Amino acid sequence: MRQSRAVVEEALNGGEPVYGLTTGVGERKSFLLDPTQRQRFNHRLVLNHRIAQGDEAPPDVVRGAMLCLANSYAKGVTGVRPELAEMIITLLNEGFAPPVRRLGSIGQGDLGPMADLAHGLITRSGFSVAENEGLALVSSNAFTTAWAAIAIADTDALLSVFDVAGALDLEAFGANLTCLHPIIEQTRPFPGLASTLHQLRVLLAGSYLWQPGAARFLQDPLTFRCIPHIHGAARDAMAYAGTILQLELNSSQSNPVVVVADRQIVSVGNFDIGPLAAALDFARIALAPVVTSANERAVKLLQAPYSGLAAGLAAIAGTAEDALSELAVAGQAITVEARTLAHPVSYELASSVKGDGIEDRATMAPLSARRLADMIALCARVAAIELVVAAQAIDLRAPGELGLGTGRAYRMIRELVPFTQADGTLPADLEPLIALVTRGDLTSAA
Repeated sequence: MRQSRAVVEEALNGGEPVYGLTTGVGERKSFLLDPTQRQRFNHRLVLNHRIAQGDEAPPDVVRGAMLCLANSYAKGVTGVRPELAEMIITLLNEGFAPPVRRLGSIGQGDLGPMADLAHGLITRSGFSVAENEGLALVSSNAFTTAWAAIAIADTDALLSVFDVAGALDLEAFGANLTCLHPIIEQTRPFPGLASTLHQLRVLLAGSYLWQPGAARFLQDPLTFRCIPHIHGAARDAMAYAGTILQLELNSSQSNPVVVVADRQIVSVGNFDIGPLAAALDFARIALAPVVTSANERAVKLLQAPYSGLAAGLAAIAGTAEDALSELAVAGQAITVEARTLAHPVSYELASSVKGDGIEDRATMAPLSARRLADMIALCARVAAIELVVAAQAIDLRAPGELGLGTGRAYRMIRELVPFTQADGTLPADLEPLIALVTRGDLTSAA
C-alpha cells in the first residue's frame, strides 16, 4: 500500500491528467482539478454520491462490506494510504456498522451505498481523506460482494434444511429408498448429487424405510424420488457461485489501478463484476426447483389419494375438520413469490444516457445478491411448513423407527409445534420453527 501510494504522490506532483486523481470523474473526467482543491474534491465526492435510497441494509452486510473494502486495499493497487484500511479495521473491531441504504446501485461500483458507508466511517472516525481516497471509498463493489457472500453461505445452510425436510418427507410418505441406491452417484458422478445422497443416508440411518416391504409403492412421485438430484443440482450451482465469489472477495474492484512496477496509474473496468452477477442468477435459478419440489411434497402429503392418510392429515378420517389443509395455500403462495425472484437480472440495463453515454453498462449485481437473500428468507418459510406437515403425517402413519437424524429433527419440531388434534387448529405461529431453521439449529442437531 505504501509503494502504490508513492506512485500516487508522484502523479500528483507531476500534474499529468490521471482519472479521479488530478481530474474529475464520470462525464467530468476531462476537467483538471485545482491542486489546492484535490483533497476537498475527494470529500465532496463522497457527499455527492450519497444517492442511495430505501431501507437500511442489515448490519452484517454493512460490516461485510467494510471487511471487503479493507481487504481490497490490502492488495496494494488502489493507491490509498495504509491508514485508511487501518481505520476501517479499527471500526470493525469496535463493532461499528454505519447506516447504509440498500437501493441505488447498478453494480458498476456500488457508488450510492458505498458513499453512505464512507460517510459513516469518516464521520465516526474523524478521518480526513486524502487525494484519491474518496474515489477509492465509493468506487467499489464491496457492498454487493458482502451481501453475496452472506447469501451464498445462507443458501448452503438452507439446502441442508431442505435435506432434513426431504428425508422426513420420505418417512412420512412411506417412500421407496431405492432413490438413495449407491448406483446413482456411480452412474451420474456429480459432486452435489453425491453429497446430497450421503446427507440423506446419514439422516435416515436406522429408519424403518430400510426394512424389506416398508415402501408403499414401487416408484414414488418425482418430487420424492428425485430429491438427491434436485438438491444436488442446487449444490453444484452453489459451488460454482462460491468459486466465483472467492475470486471476487480477493480481487481489487478499484478504478484506476496503480501499477507499481511501471510507476503508472491506469484506468480500468475492474468494477464490472459480471461473473458474480451471473453466478448469483444461476444460484437462484437452481434454488427454484428445490423450493417448488418441497412445496409439492407437502401438498401431496396433505392429499389422501397420495399419502394414504386422512385428507389434510386430520387426526380422524372422514370428518369435516380442515386440519392442516390450509397450510397448502400458504406454502403455494410463498413458493410462487420465491420463484419470481429467480428471474435473471444480470443482462438488464436501465439506461445508457448517464455519463454522456460512456456509462452504458450495468451488471445489476446488487439486485442479484439482494434477490438471493430475499429468496432464502421465503424458502425458509416453505421449509418450516414442509416440516410441520411431515411431522403430522409421521404421527398419523405411526411407522417404525425413524432415522437417527430425522428422529432428532422430528423431536425438535414437536417441541415447538404439537400434533394437531381432532378438535385442534392450525399452529398459530411458525416463527419459532422458522428461527430454528434459519439459525441452523435443526440441521446441527439432525
